[in-house]
Amino acid sequence: MRIGYDAKRIFHNGSGLGNYGRDLVRSLANLFPKTEFYLYNPKKSSVNRWHSLHNTTERKPVGIWRYFHAIWRQGPISRQIKKDQVDLYHGLSGELPKGLKTASVVTVHDLIFIRYPKLYKPVDVYIHKRKVNHAVQAASKVVAISEQTKSDLLEFTGISKEKVSVIYQGCHRVFKNKLTQKAKEEIRTKFRLPDEYVLCVGTLEERKNALSIAKALKDSSRHMVFIGKVKAHGEKLKSFVAENKMQNRVIFIEGIGIEDLAGVYQNASVFCYPSFFEGFGIPIIEALYSGVPVVTSKGGCFSEAGGSASLYVDPKDEKALRHAINTLFSESEEKRKSRIQEGISYVQRFNDDVIVAQWQELYQSITNG
Repeated sequence: MRIGYDAKRIFHNGSGLGNYGRDLVRSLANLFPKTEFYLYNPKKSSVNRWHSLHNTTERKPVGIWRYFHAIWRQGPISRQIKKDQVDLYHGLSGELPKGLKTASVVTVHDLIFIRYPKLYKPVDVYIHKRKVNHAVQAASKVVAISEQTKSDLLEFTGISKEKVSVIYQGCHRVFKNKLTQKAKEEIRTKFRLPDEYVLCVGTLEERKNALSIAKALKDSSRHMVFIGKVKAHGEKLKSFVAENKMQNRVIFIEGIGIEDLAGVYQNASVFCYPSFFEGFGIPIIEALYSGVPVVTSKGGCFSEAGGSASLYVDPKDEKALRHAINTLFSESEEKRKSRIQEGISYVQRFNDDVIVAQWQELYQSITNG
């Protein structure tokens, strides 16, 4: 069997969608050594995170299409897929090329550009809508990464619920490996981390709502660590920290490697994720695997990721956010250990074996159907 993948994110995205594609293909390729996996990469790789396996083949545009790689990915790639005699093509990020005659599946991560169009340029909303609408209509099957995303697909695209399956996304294996005390101390020293801190991971943009953490903890002595690319919301957060003389309690980290990120997670006391909306919320899973209690938002996909061990609050209610964080800090050691273990048990449903088995079943249902 030959399976092809839209590998743009695999070769050009260092986190998020890139991790999703790399983890899925790596897991499948290792589990099914006789299956051939074709990775369609539109241009020279910009992220060195993928390591080829014996049954994976990278395909790039040739001839004139090397100079028009964006167009190649949207249509002409279909001829290469046919030439490679691929049995199934998987669009990993809400897109499928036009003219594709091969059986196909598309993963849709979220429809945030429809839920929150003000966060995007109008032209980008238009482009995203066209791509997703084409993909979900053209695909043999559509996969949503959460029940929330499935609900949005049914509401906004008009496809039938029978066409959509939910297969959750896991997280990188590095978050599942417990560090030694020495390794944790090295991370603490490297980033000058305090003994106790509230951790928030994710791009510092309006939708992620990180500023609410600083506002909630303004009058406390709690330390905070924010990891993620700083956008306009992040600049507001930095200004708030400076205006309220909180610099000695707040650390900002950008461009961190994934191994170091795992160490920062494992040193944290509480993980806080007060986002307004997500397709799923992978950082919640990373935190639970890391043995860190979680405070996150009510509603949406958050309880799907966080389970019953996490605390849920209205992300606009700073008082409730502060209370939830303080609750986790004040719990007895016995209660904390119990909460952590419950979280670790819960996220086993997102481990590679479970997810790969679901993908195998879906792929076979398409190719045998």
